Amino acid sequence: MDGRHCSGPGTLGAVTCTVTDEVATLTMTTPSLTEIAKIALRDAVERVARDDAVRAVLLTGTGGVFSAGRDLREHTAAVRAEGRDAFDGAADHYSPVVTALATMPKPVVAAVNGTCAGAGLGLALSCDVRLAAAGARFTAAFTGSGLTPDSALAASLVKVVGGARASELVLLTEPFTADDALAWGLVARVLPADELLPAAAALARRLAAGPPRAYAIAKSAMRQAWAASLEQVLVAEGRDPAALAAIDDHRAAVEAFPTKQPPRFTGR
Repeated sequence: MDGRHCSGPGTLGAVTCTVTDEVATLTMTTPSLTEIAKIALRDAVERVARDDAVRAVLLTGTGGVFSAGRDLREHTAAVRAEGRDAFDGAADHYSPVVTALATMPKPVVAAVNGTCAGAGLGLALSCDVRLAAAGARFTAAFTGSGLTPDSALAASLVKVVGGARASELVLLTEPFTADDALAWGLVARVLPADELLPAAAALARRLAAGPPRAYAIAKSAMRQAWAASLEQVLVAEGRDPAALAAIDDHRAAVEAFPTKQPPRFTGR
């Protein structure tokens, strides 16, 4: 059903979720990741990952903030009250969300509408395709607060922008612009702010109309390629097309090719 709400009881108003044209749009409504927001985001991401009616996901923020990362006021209070135990939340909240975004078989688009910092940058890097508003600003943030990165940020930055630049961004925490992010390959496109969400939604709809099983295998192959040896990559590349050759989506594409008509992918 188009336009249905997919928010669960755990979202607590910190994340909105709607499904239209088989695209689930998750909107973070708080500028930073408070305890409530982290629970809400995990609930929403895991919910759409399980929803068979969702074939693509769009993640964004509100106003001029995609996500400013950890809520430092809340964290400071927790450190004072709990000491080292205040850091236990990364395994409970950040890691599951990053894992769900990166490993769900569905394509995930990030529309970075503004400030993207710390764990917020980690979230964006966990998505498959990133678009940014022209005024968006990014920073790794963590070491500036005497922290080490979580949300797979350090590893993701190395993979996306290379070791030398990742070291500079993580250690110096210098902010960088959307144009910088585009030049370094961190985002695919930079658009005027008022064009960002329509473009991201159109991209997500295009992905939702694509071949789900092929996307799932392609995402898995790209994840494995970062750590796999050349031999492992070649074995996987030889195995995966054979698995796809027997499914309806592949046959539909082959049959549609001579007619120059777009195939209709059903996920079978």
